[in-house]
Amino acid sequence: MYNLAYDTTAAQCAVILQKGCKKISVFQKLMDFGQAEILIPQMKQMLDSAGISFSDLGLLTVCTGPGSFTGVRSGIAAARAFSLAAPQVKVCGVSAFDAYALAFSAEELADINAVIIETKRDDFYFQLFDAELNKISAPQAREYDDLKSLLRHKKVSLVGDGVERFLSRPSGLSLHCIKMLEALPVECVAEAGLRCFDNKLIDFPKPLYLRAPDVSLPKAR
Repeated sequence: MYNLAYDTTAAQCAVILQKGCKKISVFQKLMDFGQAEILIPQMKQMLDSAGISFSDLGLLTVCTGPGSFTGVRSGIAAARAFSLAAPQVKVCGVSAFDAYALAFSAEELADINAVIIETKRDDFYFQLFDAELNKISAPQAREYDDLKSLLRHKKVSLVGDGVERFLSRPSGLSLHCIKMLEALPVECVAEAGLRCFDNKLIDFPKPLYLRAPDVSLPKAR
């Protein structure tokens, strides 16, 4: 089964085409803006290079956030448009938390495993998982001290693009593994989608927002 997975939620546009667990092609470009303009042409190029059409896919996997309000909306809008064009293709939404957690190897997992995602504010997006990667907290946005207090007195592994900033000051935590990643590995997005498919837990994509969008009213003239 072909699985086309992608992420536009944060500082990248990343797409991967797989057949089963085998990678056919992968694209990643780090960028803060403009993901929507690159996404569809890149998908078409990858499908054309593989000699397949969108209708040949068995699964389309999209990261649903959290992240940039525009990036999340762009990615999900594309997935919903594809589902209308090819209703036979399964469309699956996975959170960045679930995908990031799969970046851990078995040896890197601790009693508590924290996915920490950059917000570009004073706080962090995070979710906690146990040693079996079962969720033990809801997705949240919390300040540094709040998050540190939740992790104190436990053996902890950390992963995500917010880890570097989180550890930029002494935490005093008992750290088992630290994975400072520049962006979400799109391979993990594909794996998360495939796991949902195999377990019959496909969730049609809905945006994961943990705060209201940053907007400002135009200045009066």
